[in-house]
Amino acid sequence: MKTDILGVGINDLTLDEAIAAGSSLLEQEGFHYVVTPNPEFILSAKKDSAFRSVLNQADLALPDGIGVVYAAKILGRPLKGRAPGVDFAQGLLRRISHTGNSLYLLGAKPGVAEQAAENLRNAFPGLLICGTHDGYFKADEPIIEDIRAAKADVVFVCLGAPKQELWMAQNGPKTGAKLAVGLGGCLDVFAGNVQRAPEAWQKAGLEWLYRLIKEPSRIGRMSKLPLILVDAFGARLGGK
Repeated sequence: MKTDILGVGINDLTLDEAIAAGSSLLEQEGFHYVVTPNPEFILSAKKDSAFRSVLNQADLALPDGIGVVYAAKILGRPLKGRAPGVDFAQGLLRRISHTGNSLYLLGAKPGVAEQAAENLRNAFPGLLICGTHDGYFKADEPIIEDIRAAKADVVFVCLGAPKQELWMAQNGPKTGAKLAVGLGGCLDVFAGNVQRAPEAWQKAGLEWLYRLIKEPSRIGRMSKLPLILVDAFGARLGGK
């Protein structure tokens, strides 16, 4: 059961519950994928029916941004809290480093996935990374074949939204993988190119502000935070 937040279904799970749910998908038959909606996702999905459909068909939809949590409260459908994609990914990595499931990294600029792979192997001894590829490709088939040949169980798809979500839904089953996770810019974090906010900022729900201070060019994207709250107020007043 998902909680409807302005037309996008969100799983109401703590971070630990989300990691456990993601791990359980690896034990099931067939292909599954995880999305991590933030305010940008939800506002885009409002106008893009294909994107909205792909988000709502995901096996897990985790509230990545604090704006999603605030919007849920305004709507009278409070969530347990945030489950940021990068934290979900790290929890999943910790688990598969012990289970032996193989991981493929897809996305970011040339060289980033390789550096991320090196750092992740050091951070999670036992982690099996079976392949990498940057996000600058024109044809899907060679990528699909590379993932299939690598016999990946898990694929981190970091192509940015909505491309990564549409890619997972359309091509994921062809890769032979069990689980794909759309993770935006996480490879840059894992590669050490982007620093996360200090833990105190994260716990206060101010990671967005920290990133804005560090990267003022993100102001256009950050402006989506108040817009989702306005939409939530409007929906609440309209009885939706």
